[in-house]
Amino acid sequence: MIRAYEMLVQRGIFWFDILDIFAVAILIYLFIFQVRGTRAAHIFAGILLLYVGYILSGFFMMSSTHSLLQRTFFYIPFAVIVLFQPAIRNVLSVIGGLIIGRKSVQEKSMRLCVEIARASFNLASNRFGAIIVLERKQGLKNYAETGCPMGGAEVTADLLLTIFYPKTPLHDGAVIISDGVMIASGAFLPLSSLPLPTLYGTRHRAALGVTEETDAIAVVVSEERGEVSVAVSGNLKKIESENELKDEIVRLLKGGRG
Repeated sequence: MIRAYEMLVQRGIFWFDILDIFAVAILIYLFIFQVRGTRAAHIFAGILLLYVGYILSGFFMMSSTHSLLQRTFFYIPFAVIVLFQPAIRNVLSVIGGLIIGRKSVQEKSMRLCVEIARASFNLASNRFGAIIVLERKQGLKNYAETGCPMGGAEVTADLLLTIFYPKTPLHDGAVIISDGVMIASGAFLPLSSLPLPTLYGTRHRAALGVTEETDAIAVVVSEERGEVSVAVSGNLKKIESENELKDEIVRLLKGGRG
């Protein structure tokens, strides 16, 4: 590394060196964005810590520790492929999306919003309670781990109606949606500590709680009043129609504020 730096100083810095650094920074950002909020983030931090120890042991001439860490790093690439397979797959998917284009992603997002809106007002008309949480930039995988894994199931109105049917074991928790697919159901969410009107129950507190701690969107259906609301950034908004809910979710997924 030191030799590479000396060579760079001798020949000077060119525009492709800046491009090289920029490309590496983007790849690192995409990887960190995919692993944050998951156990993989702790593994990644552990690998970085081992690398720092490897550098320091060489600098202070701790030959035994340096040799041990050097041998350990021989197996790290194989461990990374296994442990970070989902994150690597997601990064490649993002890069591929830049080549293929955003039209298919937008169409998928629109279908997702239509299915959620249809399910929400169907649940409301039957007085079935529900919480549907949509991930935006901040990861929700730590909350998803408290529920039942759904294996990336396609989000459909029929599946949501089945999950939130009162006699099913998962109806009391939240459904969590990430990258347009369902990653968990029956998940537990943090409750808001803010004072709320007495007409709002635990579901609304949970919907507000997760949006206070993250940038997620939470659609909540009240079984007592048959109302549909959207929570974002700790604020709750009542929705009057299926089309209004669809448009609101689309707007928020595009980066709109609550």
